Amino acid sequence: MAESSGRRAFARASWANVLGNAAKIVVEGAAGLLFGSVALLADASHSVADLVASVVVLTWGDSSFADPDTTHPHGHDRIEPLTALFVGAVIVVLGLNLLYESIQGLAYGTEVRFSYLLVGALGFAVVDMYLVYRYTERVNEQLDSTALSALSKDCLNDIYTSVAAIVGVSGVFLGIPVLDPIAGAVVSLLVVYQGVEIGRENVDYLVGAAPPAERREEIAETLRAHPAVEGIHDLTVFYDGTALEVEAHVEVDGTLTLREAHGIETDLIDGLRAVDAVGDAHVHLDPSGIGEWKEATE
Repeated sequence: MAESSGRRAFARASWANVLGNAAKIVVEGAAGLLFGSVALLADASHSVADLVASVVVLTWGDSSFADPDTTHPHGHDRIEPLTALFVGAVIVVLGLNLLYESIQGLAYGTEVRFSYLLVGALGFAVVDMYLVYRYTERVNEQLDSTALSALSKDCLNDIYTSVAAIVGVSGVFLGIPVLDPIAGAVVSLLVVYQGVEIGRENVDYLVGAAPPAERREEIAETLRAHPAVEGIHDLTVFYDGTALEVEAHVEVDGTLTLREAHGIETDLIDGLRAVDAVGDAHVHLDPSGIGEWKEATE
């Protein structure tokens, strides 16, 4: 996808999350205040933090599309996982808060007046978040953005928490109010788990971790496939943001002219950059057989 169209699609998906969360807050918050439902107020409070996270993604995430400049010569790719890491942290905090509220409800009970408007508000919240989730996922099929992926997972969390609130409100209707905190506790643990998973994935992107072994082998095979390559060594593959950076020493015939060697190097770099997820590549050509720097001979 072209940079300009990708940037617009990212902005539209981010705005969908902002507006979706805002609508959910208004509807659930009003119903919760009117009927004294802690479950709805907690779900609306959850969405307040989601709204903040969506605004952060809208503001920061757009910067990841900026071209390299003098202050960021390798581009702005790390801004996106940093944004996603923030979203993951928000999800964990919210999950822990929901768990605390659920434990409080189990210990001291809850007071809520049943109304079908409560069910209607929660039904609206589920549909609202599902539509935002589907739209975000559809946009992200083309962008493969970790920030949008984090937002879509947060939309799923919202659906789960709203369903838990429906269970709780139904418990009030059936005369089993303890269902409210029990359902909330189960869902809160799921929310914490997903937040931790988002954080773990994006920490790898930020600290320059190595990709899975099969991705590294794919890159090594791409280098070996060139007919002029006689060997490779000191191959390093690591994340620079969500993109992969490749550094390699490649052994070729030492009698090649400088022009011939330059042509081979260009072919190798172009081939590496064509590999999925590879952002940039640096190839150093060595005369075959001299054996220098062979810490990782392949």
